[in-house]
Amino acid sequence: MELTGGSFPVVPEAELYRSVQAVLPRETEGVQSPTCSSKGMLRWTLHKKVQNNPINSLSLVRVLIKELEKAERWDSRKCIIPLLHTLMYAIIQAAYIPDDLYKRVYDFCKRLLTYPQPYCSVGLSYTRQIKTERLVPGLMYQRMLTAEQRLKNEHYPFQERVFVLADPEVFSGSLIPALFDEASAGLNRLDHMSNVVQHTIQASLGEEQCHGSKLAHALKGQDIESYFQEVQAVLEQMAEEGSKREGGALRSQIQQLYREIFSHSDSEPLCGGPLCDCPLPNPEMSFHLWTEDLDIWRELTKWFRSSNTLEHFSSFCEDEDEFDFGDSLSSMIEVDMPRFSILSSDSGIEKDLPPGDDTFSVSSMDTNSLSHSGEPSNERDLGKLSRRNCMKIKPSVESGRLIQETLEDGVSQAAGGGGDDRRGTTLQRRTGANSVNFLKQQKPYTARIVIMGDDRVVGRLTKAYYLLKKREARRLYLTNKVSLQFYYIPVCTAPSRCSSVENPLSESRGDSCSLGSYLSNVDPWYNCNIKSLNPMIHKLAKMQPMNTGKPKDPFISDVISYYVRCGQQPVYFNIFFVKISFTREEKEAVEDVFVTQLDMEFPEFRHFIESIKGDKPKKLSAEFCGGVISMNYKKVTLSGRDVEKGLSVRTSRAQISAIPSNEAEDLNCLTLTLNEVCMKNKSTVVESKIRSNNIKMRTLESRSFTVTLDKDSRRTYKDVQSVEISPCLDPGFFAHRPRRSKLDLDDQEGGLSKYMRKTLLLPINTFAGIIN
Repeated sequence: MELTGGSFPVVPEAELYRSVQAVLPRETEGVQSPTCSSKGMLRWTLHKKVQNNPINSLSLVRVLIKELEKAERWDSRKCIIPLLHTLMYAIIQAAYIPDDLYKRVYDFCKRLLTYPQPYCSVGLSYTRQIKTERLVPGLMYQRMLTAEQRLKNEHYPFQERVFVLADPEVFSGSLIPALFDEASAGLNRLDHMSNVVQHTIQASLGEEQCHGSKLAHALKGQDIESYFQEVQAVLEQMAEEGSKREGGALRSQIQQLYREIFSHSDSEPLCGGPLCDCPLPNPEMSFHLWTEDLDIWRELTKWFRSSNTLEHFSSFCEDEDEFDFGDSLSSMIEVDMPRFSILSSDSGIEKDLPPGDDTFSVSSMDTNSLSHSGEPSNERDLGKLSRRNCMKIKPSVESGRLIQETLEDGVSQAAGGGGDDRRGTTLQRRTGANSVNFLKQQKPYTARIVIMGDDRVVGRLTKAYYLLKKREARRLYLTNKVSLQFYYIPVCTAPSRCSSVENPLSESRGDSCSLGSYLSNVDPWYNCNIKSLNPMIHKLAKMQPMNTGKPKDPFISDVISYYVRCGQQPVYFNIFFVKISFTREEKEAVEDVFVTQLDMEFPEFRHFIESIKGDKPKKLSAEFCGGVISMNYKKVTLSGRDVEKGLSVRTSRAQISAIPSNEAEDLNCLTLTLNEVCMKNKSTVVESKIRSNNIKMRTLESRSFTVTLDKDSRRTYKDVQSVEISPCLDPGFFAHRPRRSKLDLDDQEGGLSKYMRKTLLLPINTFAGIIN
């Protein structure tokens, strides 16, 4: 390696080419191969290698463009999305890129629009970004840094925050400080503003008209905030006007600002020279252990009520007193508070009451006068009629927002080939961003919620998300202003048990990260960068800290930053609703949801079945095989002609999984698997696997069974008599429907209803969605 000017080495293009080739996935590599798992570390090393030298960044952009064009010629689609994400991440952080390179990237992304999903969705997103970046260089860097670091300005009011939620059952001991120390690192506010000014001037002028090191020296000690506001105004104005203005208008304005900066310093501006790299810092992250005491929506409240967001409350709601996120939201989530109706015998009009009646109603004005007069209230006041404060509702505004949310997802579902139509394809799970996002307005706040753990933490997120949507259907808090983005990093306690090597989508009970294994199978780049973090996190926790005086590279937080920035293609998972009834009549039925798995078991047969597994098959009486249950279900078929069926079977355990066991069986439905030991001792043959979306199970004996949701022992229900499982309905869909049709789900309505989504889906963001 050579050294030029500074202390950072120049990496030859040949070495960069070899590093890029090492990152690319190969056709012969399996999903869980050690080589594939190490590519995430190689990708991180490649970006670190070019981070502090603009020459290296520009060389990497050239190498990646050549590789993308080569992959297009050879029709090597497996390499396109990894190369494209790596290229865009390099472009954002590059100090300067010539126009001819922008044009090559833009032309390549446009050609991706003729490709199938998910290539066309990724290509459309990056085509728009490159088109804007070519007209306004440095805009992506400026917007990303301003939003992630919450830099106060008047021209780009969007803000983002990353909330990392870890399962305490998995993250214990040394795993907590190993991750928390990385998430808490960051720079100060003025340094971020200085980086925006430096990067914008360099990206617009280039090394021919800008001297990077001299500019960085001139910015020290000056009013950085005023320059930052001016840069924001110039870039946003150019982005709004687009191609209406002349191409050199931005350059001339930036050139004038460049001279102004040097006019307030002792040095003179130079015509050109080497540029300085401005690495993009990691976004603000907050690390939390998701215990029972933690309310993730309360953490959002603290974010909203921070000093940088108080001035936006006036546009959030009409009355600031009504914006009480903490108490009202947490209470609605923890307990779904019922609303009772009280029958009144009077007309509600004060003058209609009989004269001399002591139970006359007191107006609010009289009540206020009495309270301010200082007179104590007597016992007669307790018997007077009082009116409870009602909830202020705006049906037109609230239902309109919920209609827009469900309509956008519904139209993208029709355009993307998902939904209930199961003809003509194997993969049925919905994927990809909205195809008609021109209807979607960008919300001022984006909460990126990253969950870390196994299937149990995914189940807890699902329940919290369902209760939030249920509360939002009653009264809007988050939907108007906040965009929720969900990300998942699978981490299990024992890495060896996380998944099977031969079958990554194994349905064995030992696969505690079944949802993460599914995402790794459908998106190889997710597997390389995210799924591989599971063993890396455990290795970093075992490493002893070394007091060498050098700052350590925050590997985990760097990968999380790369994930939340480039992972914009969601995979949608059906949320299933469960109604659980108990054997005791005095115990009310419970309603819950799950997204990965439901386990049903008769506990008295557990030890007996395990004891005879290793013995030779022998004749067993029926009472030793389990309890008798009655099942009614609607069998799912590829043709879409679902059939109603019913049966009675004796079993000791049943497992209902929403995650498919392999790609060939990837139907968007549930798979019911009965205990095999019981099936061998039956005189009649019953299917061991049943695929359905609606299942009802009920015990026909005095025995009761237990139900566990999402493999979480904290969500186990005992003494269960029956369960009813069905797709969870989206509360937002029924916000606009008239009262007469809310009870009739089969009511055919015209207009927008047929384009709207009825079921509630959990979106987990990945890099590519589902690659067939």
